[in-house]
Amino acid sequence: MKANLLVTYEPAHRSRAMQEVRLLLEEIDEKAEFEESDSEGVFLLSVSDSKHVVRRLAGLCNDDPEKFKYTQRWVPLEKWVSSDVEQIATALAEMNDRIDDGEKWKMDLAKRGYDSLSTTELIKRLTESIDKPKVDLKNPDKIVKVEILGSKAAIALLNSGELLEVAKMKGRQ
Repeated sequence: MKANLLVTYEPAHRSRAMQEVRLLLEEIDEKAEFEESDSEGVFLLSVSDSKHVVRRLAGLCNDDPEKFKYTQRWVPLEKWVSSDVEQIATALAEMNDRIDDGEKWKMDLAKRGYDSLSTTELIKRLTESIDKPKVDLKNPDKIVKVEILGSKAAIALLNSGELLEVAKMKGRQ
């Protein structure tokens, strides 16, 4: 899979959400290729630079949150692996060097179509892969993002401004 951007939306509004995605990306001069997603409420896209796209969209959302009526979360993705917990853990361990010892971090995990482990058990197992001392769930410098979609998992290491959660942005207004 080559998708590098995941967008969530309310499944009842799929066509409106798709149009919103296209219009928002057009507004920031970005082209996207939609890929097949087996998960309801999830678009998978390929864009030029997903982190840059999300930062630009966050600015747009901050300036005019009403443009984001149907989409909920915009998540950059870096790497796809099997949803096997050991494969995810190995991929996350490779990110250790990208988190400085002084930086605060948290894991943000979402799973769809995956019942092998509970969310709590999965987080316990996966956080063991990150060998950094400063965990901060409220104000992290880095976010270790894990998105599990059935048999596949996407991971990314994000700075705080590289994850767009529309409801949180609207709450700050």
